[in-house]
Amino acid sequence: MKKALSVIFMALTFLTKATAQNDSQTGYNFLRLPVSAHAAALGGDNISVIDDDEALIFNNPALLSSVTDKSLNLNYMSYMQGAKTASASFNRVVTERASWAASAQYLDYGKMKERDENNVDLGEFSAKDISLAGYFSYLLTDRLSGGITAKFLASYIADYNSLAVGVDLGLNYYDPDKEWSLSLVLKNLGGELKAYEEDYNRMPFDMQLGVSKRFVNMPLRVHATLVDLNHPHYKLVNHVVIGADALLSDNFWIGMGYNFRRANEMKVASSDGKSSSHGAGLSLGAGLTLNRFKAAASWGKYHVSSSGVVISIAYSL
Repeated sequence: MKKALSVIFMALTFLTKATAQNDSQTGYNFLRLPVSAHAAALGGDNISVIDDDEALIFNNPALLSSVTDKSLNLNYMSYMQGAKTASASFNRVVTERASWAASAQYLDYGKMKERDENNVDLGEFSAKDISLAGYFSYLLTDRLSGGITAKFLASYIADYNSLAVGVDLGLNYYDPDKEWSLSLVLKNLGGELKAYEEDYNRMPFDMQLGVSKRFVNMPLRVHATLVDLNHPHYKLVNHVVIGADALLSDNFWIGMGYNFRRANEMKVASSDGKSSSHGAGLSLGAGLTLNRFKAAASWGKYHVSSSGVVISIAYSL
């Protein structure tokens, strides 16, 4: 099992060289949206925070090794222009070192006006994206875990649809003595099985490297994530996501983050020639644990003109 995970991970790492050479627009970009309220509070792309939070497996499948057996997780996000996304997941611990999970994710873009080439009103149509996924994680050593996600994806616009498959691969190294966590993730390897038209879109592949550190004898953890490392020619500012959370007790945390890529992409120039992101990139959140029940919520500025809220709840059966 250890050798199999290592070989698969190394082989697909080499595939990133070819992917990095193509910056054309990708499909299924709903996979970039945060799912976990905790990760969303820390900037949205955190892959290294160690917590008993099943929603974190959407960011890094290797983190499944830290989740309590038989956890049921539900997530909801209000997004821009009335779009809403929801997800659910459930896991089981198979052996002392192995765990599996399954999830479903859904994004509804809402209703839109349909018109023909002569601008005649034909009514309304809807659009949505769906992801069904299976996860497997394995403790390679007492401190190193590996994980894999296999995803089946479907996208619908009116009477048209496309289908795709994808794979996530993740590694996490966690030192409980010094409270260091280091992760590497390859997200969304794969492609379309059926395209809307003749052109097949690429998956939104993303290589990420993350680190988290809790200060000794302090309730503070700091986090840094480098995203889109498969695009080394991007500006440094488009790779960096940072965050921090305070563990005020065993049952309560608060956190905040800043996504530099999001802030840089959302900059708008004013009449005086200056540009501002108007707070885009900033995120805040908090979480509460009550026995078997957990709840967390975050707020994030995802666009210069709008923000979103992510809510996560979980229950250990």
